[in-house]
Amino acid sequence: MANFNIVVDEDQQWLLNCLSATLDPNHEVRSFAEASLNQASLQPGFGSALSKVAANRELPLGLRQISFFIIMGLGSCLFISAIVFFALFFVFIVLFFYKENVKQMRAAVLLKQFIKKHWHEAEEAFEHPAVSSDEKAVVRRLLLLSLDDSHRKICTAISMAVASIAAYDWPEVWPDLLPYLMKLINDQTNMNGVHGALRCLALLSVDLDDTVVPTLVPALFPCLLKIVSSPEMYDKYLRTKALSIVYSCISMLGVMSGVYKTETSALIVPMVKPWMDQFSKILNHPLQSEDPDDWSIRTEVLKCLNQFVQNFPSLIESEFMIIVGPLWQTFMTSLGVYVRSSIEGTEDPFDGRYDSDGAEKSLDSFVVQLFEFLLTIVGSAKLVKVIMNNVEELTYYTIAFLQITEQQVHTWSMDANQFVADEDDVTYSCRVSGALLLEEVVNSCGTEGISAIIVAAKKRFSESQREKDAGSPIWWRIREATLFALASLSEQLLEAEDSELTRVGSGNLLEQIITEDIGLDVHQYPFLYSRIFSSVAKFSSVISHGVLEHFLYAAIKAISMDVPPPVKVGACRALSELLPETNKVIIHPHLMSLFQSLSDLLNQASDETLHLVLETLQEAIKAGYELSASIEPIISPVVLNMWASHISDPFICIDAIEVMETLKNAPGCIRPLVSRVLPYVWSVLNKPQQQPDGLVAGSVDLVTMLLKNAPIDVVKTVYDACFDTVIQIVLQSDDHSEMQNATECLAAFVSGGRQDVLAWSGDLENTMRRLLDAASRLLDPDLDSSGSLFVGSYILQLILHLPSQMAPHIRDLVAALIRRMQSAQIAGLRSSLLLIFARLVHLSAPKVEQFIDLLVTIPAEGYDNSFVYLMSEWTQQQGEIQGAYQIKVTTTALALLLSSRHAELAKINVQGYLFQSAAGITTRSKAKLTPDQWTVVPLPAKIMALLADALVEIQEQVVAGDNQDSDWEEVEADNVELDKDLMYSAGVTSSGRPSHLEAIAKAFNKINLANYLAEFFVNFSQSERQMFDHIFQSLTQDQRNAIQMVRAL
Repeated sequence: MANFNIVVDEDQQWLLNCLSATLDPNHEVRSFAEASLNQASLQPGFGSALSKVAANRELPLGLRQISFFIIMGLGSCLFISAIVFFALFFVFIVLFFYKENVKQMRAAVLLKQFIKKHWHEAEEAFEHPAVSSDEKAVVRRLLLLSLDDSHRKICTAISMAVASIAAYDWPEVWPDLLPYLMKLINDQTNMNGVHGALRCLALLSVDLDDTVVPTLVPALFPCLLKIVSSPEMYDKYLRTKALSIVYSCISMLGVMSGVYKTETSALIVPMVKPWMDQFSKILNHPLQSEDPDDWSIRTEVLKCLNQFVQNFPSLIESEFMIIVGPLWQTFMTSLGVYVRSSIEGTEDPFDGRYDSDGAEKSLDSFVVQLFEFLLTIVGSAKLVKVIMNNVEELTYYTIAFLQITEQQVHTWSMDANQFVADEDDVTYSCRVSGALLLEEVVNSCGTEGISAIIVAAKKRFSESQREKDAGSPIWWRIREATLFALASLSEQLLEAEDSELTRVGSGNLLEQIITEDIGLDVHQYPFLYSRIFSSVAKFSSVISHGVLEHFLYAAIKAISMDVPPPVKVGACRALSELLPETNKVIIHPHLMSLFQSLSDLLNQASDETLHLVLETLQEAIKAGYELSASIEPIISPVVLNMWASHISDPFICIDAIEVMETLKNAPGCIRPLVSRVLPYVWSVLNKPQQQPDGLVAGSVDLVTMLLKNAPIDVVKTVYDACFDTVIQIVLQSDDHSEMQNATECLAAFVSGGRQDVLAWSGDLENTMRRLLDAASRLLDPDLDSSGSLFVGSYILQLILHLPSQMAPHIRDLVAALIRRMQSAQIAGLRSSLLLIFARLVHLSAPKVEQFIDLLVTIPAEGYDNSFVYLMSEWTQQQGEIQGAYQIKVTTTALALLLSSRHAELAKINVQGYLFQSAAGITTRSKAKLTPDQWTVVPLPAKIMALLADALVEIQEQVVAGDNQDSDWEEVEADNVELDKDLMYSAGVTSSGRPSHLEAIAKAFNKINLANYLAEFFVNFSQSERQMFDHIFQSLTQDQRNAIQMVRAL
């Protein structure tokens, strides 16, 4: 323990009195003390004074912790109102007395916030005033001297403070930090100091970069190895903390190995054998029951091993065999502990518990890490051979880990929503991790892996049958785990069946398992029955029709019966997957009862289960289109009510609208559905200020759904009821969701009504003026970007469907688009506006130069003209544009611009390539000191590079075998001519017919981008040979190769 004295002078005594008074039950006393501290915080030295209180071990622990809280929350000259301080302080008092662990986490967050705001002026979140250099030195010194504090909570808080400050000051301003920590680690007479130093280094090691690790590892790792290899001297906590530092350093070395392969190998090779020896010793002992410290140290060992295997498989291959036996010992003994603790619940699994540093110490987290390491081994081409001889045993024991735990049985029985959520989401659990391991076994081991899965499943099924016959109450768990394993691998197993490379027999095995349990009592075994339903759906293609029909009828029946919720969940899952593939003749007689049952179930369901029921209902409607007219009166009122009552839940609203949309698309349903929905939404939209949050935006979304692909008479009906109110929302609302949905709705009105939308009101000019007013507000540069997010699609519909009316406003529209783009804070908005300009380029073809002339005459703030700004922004954003349609439109538009040969192109310089940074890895600190720097290139060169990049990407898709989504096909002359004709058909004037313009919009989806680019490069290289050759030399090798490939065809 550090031996230093802190003299309590008059000022210190005043501070102590204030701190004590903040705990006084008298409100006036507390308020006066808080106000006094608030005033004191404005004075220099306040932070160091509080640090002295925190470091004074003669003071009560409570006062020291309070001082830490104030350092974290108020800090040196941290301005905060007395009210806010009191609120934060009250939270602290509650947490201090009732929730110690939560308090620590909160304190750490506040401390990091303080340091970010006031310690370093280069920090983005910095706020004045800054802590002075002298005061920083005092704080750093006191923190180091306090690292060996005997109170773990104080020590943890100090370590966090040291690590936060070190991110700014170490090593340049704080060179003695690491030597001091090393001194503490090596002092075996001061275990508190060892603890504090290890805790501090564990936090520091997370943010180490390539400039520190190479010098740190040789000095630090021998000390860490000594700690890990000395269980008689250091307890498991300290050894675990030492291993966590090893893990962080090895992880960083792995990142460095991509740049510094030779240097990292030189560091790794000497440490492989000694560390592998220690890892094997720790893993070789049987896993201990109810011993979270044992689980924690093994977890860190597995994390370290995982980094070695992932980053340095060749270097550890020769030493890896020493790990295999101990690893298998840990795996085997873990199963017994896991079964007793988690599955049977006879021992404590320490779920949801954490150590004093906030690290999870549960058995479940250890098993998940074990599976992660095994998955890494199986996925390693060099190491998978190690387990090939034992792959059947690996899969056999893994299936046992997949059993439902006692805690899951309890939770899922009480909460069906949690059951659905855990089944749908890839949650952090042994079941999910084990299933991922089995999937990797199949992927890496091929037919041997599949055979191992089938053999293991058969063994587990036989065992469960014997347990069932013997009267075991938990026989069903291993049966359910077996089905879960098979269902998790359904895609791979069915693919193997189809390939006929091996006789898998998964269908026969599954039928054998499920038919054995046909007569089960669903009330006694709800989770097994639920798993049977979902498994049948997964393997429907290889199950006999008789068995399939039996479980289809059973699922329909279960929906209407009084059975446990998990059974209904399984039935819904089965129906949602089986109904699309079921013979309609077979299912038809049962649909009316199914619709009624699902409607009743909607009134009982909530949250996650509601999603599932709505999904099932949607598939049932699709399966019963012939009955649509008769089911609409049953379904739509219930779904509409469900939508309205869950308007605050966007996911449920989306599901409900999708169900109504499916119903709308069914024969004979759209008009009765519209007549049912419109009165409700009309009442909402006509009194928007009186509605609860979300209802107006949701109602507009519902109107948009009704408009999509609707007959013209339905569009007219919706127009009469809602058009005026939707316009008003765009013009008057400040709610972003309402504005976004109303913008999409206006686009749907224009798309569905076309020219007729102007005539329906009886005043064409007034309607057009209102549409333009809406566009004007959405393009207001002062409007928040979120409110304008979907303006692009709206403007595009106006241009496509009202071309003659929009023609006189093109110049003003372009100017407004430029202003809106310059003020946009959201990348998605900028991309959507760029898409409009791309379409305008196409619409101006073959006279693209006239559109460029227009842009040149329009000013843009900070640029010579709008064309200069547009091309600067476009060339930067092109690589970020998402979606096949958007990429085609913008890429081909760039080609048209370059083909125009306009003189303005050569006058513009834009952002080129990113300068390569100095050697090494770019860390956060390096990025702050040396921000990205770019070359400047002529616009034609940049456009040609972007077109070449598009070609490279398409060709890479082919090489990767991703032909399904690839635009790259063999270039044939006929196809090139077709694509060229399609592109030049876009060159219509504003007098073009709306129907033709809509056809043009659809034509883009038919364009083969690879063929188009190939034709462009061939023509451009011939017509502009000198320019082409000059630009070609500035391209990268990959870009040149891609162009040469298409030119050679």
